[in-house]
Amino acid sequence: MKSRVQKKETRWEKLDNTANLFPVIANETMTNVYRIAVILSENIEPECLQEALEQVLPWFNTMNVRMRTGMFWYYFETNVKGKPVVREEEDFPCRYIEQHRNKSYLFRVTYYKNRINLEVFHALADGMGAVNFLRELTYQYLRICYPQLSGEMGDRLCDDTSLDTEDSYLKNYKKAGKKTYKSVPAVHMKGERLVRGELGIIHGYMSVKQLKEKSKELGMSINEYLSGIFVYSIYKGYLHENTSKKPIVLCVPVNLRPFFGSMTTRNFFAMASASFLPEREKYERLEVMKLVQAELKRQITQENLEKMIAYNVSNQKNYALRVVPLFLKKPAIKLVYLMSAKATTTTITNMGQMMVDEAYRPYIKRFQIILSPSAGQNTKATVCSYGDELTFTFSSLLKDTSVQKVFFRSLAEDGIDVEIETNGVYYD
Repeated sequence: MKSRVQKKETRWEKLDNTANLFPVIANETMTNVYRIAVILSENIEPECLQEALEQVLPWFNTMNVRMRTGMFWYYFETNVKGKPVVREEEDFPCRYIEQHRNKSYLFRVTYYKNRINLEVFHALADGMGAVNFLRELTYQYLRICYPQLSGEMGDRLCDDTSLDTEDSYLKNYKKAGKKTYKSVPAVHMKGERLVRGELGIIHGYMSVKQLKEKSKELGMSINEYLSGIFVYSIYKGYLHENTSKKPIVLCVPVNLRPFFGSMTTRNFFAMASASFLPEREKYERLEVMKLVQAELKRQITQENLEKMIAYNVSNQKNYALRVVPLFLKKPAIKLVYLMSAKATTTTITNMGQMMVDEAYRPYIKRFQIILSPSAGQNTKATVCSYGDELTFTFSSLLKDTSVQKVFFRSLAEDGIDVEIETNGVYYD
């Protein structure tokens, strides 16, 4: 059991290996902000949510920081500028988080009707770290709103909530032979864009049980099944089943914690990818799905993940790079990123099952995750589940929704019942 005695001290720490990239490339059009939202059974009480945030935040050193600019790298410092303010949502998701606004916090908490939104600048934490924080924020909010819960559960953090802030990239780094990653330009989905500042969101809600049955029938995991349909949907909905000299490349972030026994609340993931090159016309859907499955199985292995960590951390440890002043590093890092971005079509993030203590389940209806677009990736997707409901979410800057339509129609063809919800951007 964790007591609620809170310590106040000023501390600073380096950004983790992955986080070093995000402050360099982030701007109004490529925000590197993601949203994790929880939908409750009743409308939000703003005062209670503000109180909950103020009580929970001091526990989470990962979130309770501001970013400073050093001579060689950015770094985090305990934020002593005041309390972040909860506000009602009044804009599109995943907007840019300005470093010197919101009292310099790199996350925002907003609400809309019965939904709590946590939006996080990716330098702070990956999705698993943010879920860790949102869950405790939600629990504390519910205990304030429903005092009987406080009496039943106690006014404390959950025993399984991690406060670990280690840099797990450095801890699990093993020096390996020199390795370079070759990349080729990938298909990029382009077209008429939404009005500047808009982000189109489409949520699809479906049964985990139905998905498990269909995936098992095809010899796949749910993640492989959904990833395969997504790639096929790009092939059919965007390329219209034509051949292409460029591959469709799907990036899949892999949570490294279970592979390396980590409990960190900071970033700790690696990017696997599946590449499909349509060299001929008329691929069947199952054929594409099996190709994607094989690619993911080949990449997501302990050995390959260790190589990814070694490659990424070796660049950070490079002495010549470390002593270059930040103002000189920034344009070089951004250039390398933009070149590598040419090799990716889209990203799908699967956060898996959202675990909630039994006492809180009657108050929580569902979860949602939204990714912001990035260079070359105008459309992205996320997956999470809660109970028997899986939520598949598209976020897109494009007016055309052909890819999304092929995706959900493919699920329907497989006997999966889908309920669709949008944020009002799309009208057809």
